[in-house]
Amino acid sequence: MADEAKVAELIAKEEIRELVCLYSRGVDRKDGALLRSLYTADGVDNHDVTYRGGAEGYVDFLEGAFPYMRYSGHHICNHLIAVDGDRAEGEVYALAYHVIPDGKGGSAEDFMCVRYIDQYRREDGRWLFAQRDVKYDYRSVRPIATPEGEVPKPEDDVSVTELAMRLFARGARA
Repeated sequence: MADEAKVAELIAKEEIRELVCLYSRGVDRKDGALLRSLYTADGVDNHDVTYRGGAEGYVDFLEGAFPYMRYSGHHICNHLIAVDGDRAEGEVYALAYHVIPDGKGGSAEDFMCVRYIDQYRREDGRWLFAQRDVKYDYRSVRPIATPEGEVPKPEDDVSVTELAMRLFARGARA
């Protein structure tokens, strides 16, 4: 592979890694507009037993849950990417931790070891998710003491209030 092709592949991989990090940020910072801008128009998101279908419906599903999620943290571990022109595939290992209502007036921690099996597509110069298939390799939901105080507001998050560059702003990416 010529040096120019290797550099182009490295740039594509870095853009895809940023896409994956923006997805995590979108969920964790409760930013539906950002999430919607990360998928192709025909994008699909299959989250194991939680949700299966179009990406737009998936974001709607998440937005319904956002007000009740006291904490959400997606922590990316390994990420392998194969690029072929304007298509790419990837496998992402991640740890996901959520503090959610337990359905009985209390709280639960929802911890997952997940793998995202991704299909990416470059459209108009941007890498997007064409399909995400999420596998829960391990999941544990157990009761915890309910944290004190209100559910934090996403617009008050320190990364939004303290970091001024566009990468950290709320909202859709163009």
